[in-house]
Amino acid sequence: MKFGFYLSNNGPNATPDNLIAVAQKGEELGFDCAVVGDHIIIPKTIESPYPYTVNGEFPGGEGGDYLEQLTLLTFLAGATTRLRLVPSVMILPNRHPVIVAKTLATLDYLSKGRLTLGIGVGWMREEFEALDLPPFEERGAVSDEYMKAIIELWTSDEPEFHGKYVDFSGFTFLPKPVQKPHPPIWVGGQSRAAIRRAARLGDGWHPLGAQPVAPLEPEEVVQDLQVLAQYAEAAGRDPEEIELSLKAPLYDSALAMQDGKRRRFTGAADDIIGDVQAYKEAGAKHLIFDARGQDMPATLERLDWLAKDIIPKV
Repeated sequence: MKFGFYLSNNGPNATPDNLIAVAQKGEELGFDCAVVGDHIIIPKTIESPYPYTVNGEFPGGEGGDYLEQLTLLTFLAGATTRLRLVPSVMILPNRHPVIVAKTLATLDYLSKGRLTLGIGVGWMREEFEALDLPPFEERGAVSDEYMKAIIELWTSDEPEFHGKYVDFSGFTFLPKPVQKPHPPIWVGGQSRAAIRRAARLGDGWHPLGAQPVAPLEPEEVVQDLQVLAQYAEAAGRDPEEIELSLKAPLYDSALAMQDGKRRRFTGAADDIIGDVQAYKEAGAKHLIFDARGQDMPATLERLDWLAKDIIPKV
């Protein structure tokens, strides 16, 4: 099992020096990857309910400051040598697929093959409208098409694509990503549509767990992986080639699950070790910890604790 950690891209910890310090510390401690979330703008009024907090409020949106995800990861590529860099998730409809394919190919090239792309369809209607994107209700279909277009650009010597939302041909697309046939793509989301998208087009399924609104328990993971396998086989793919990478954010960290049980990945070291083992046995190949603290010392201390007291005992 491989382990990653969240990086801040807003708030007081999201400064150049702090981000370098956390990324380099995680690399030094042996973590496999670092993940960064994605918002281009934060509307002043958000009525769309955030799916992962009990009250539906979006955490971290009050200040409106957000570093652009792909720029941040490219910046950190130059400050690290081994750490894999993961947009998690990149809201796929937010950017034109030709531009994002070029940006990500450049990131993979400059990092010498360290990109893993996490993608999602998005939840904030107001951001879609502010960016003048295709209709919010069509974001799933848009994402499927953009995914196919990006893979075409990354893998074809003469890329050509003709769809409802994107149409291109007649140009050269270089450089290609370092990783062949292309960087791994993890598909975020817990819906059946997300699982189907991962099975048909992705290299991994990348859901959230340990959040109190709709916790994804190990037994549910087992069932969902069976569904994923059925979708993959129907698409002519080998389910064993699609890995589960589970994120464990700590939004509403003071709250238990809705049934009153202890929230996964909270509590004493033995509790968290048991949680990791349970998801490992359920089929998870990657686990992304939330080590973000109120300040830099707290963040670095939690990274150190996870690396030395949790991971070696799993």
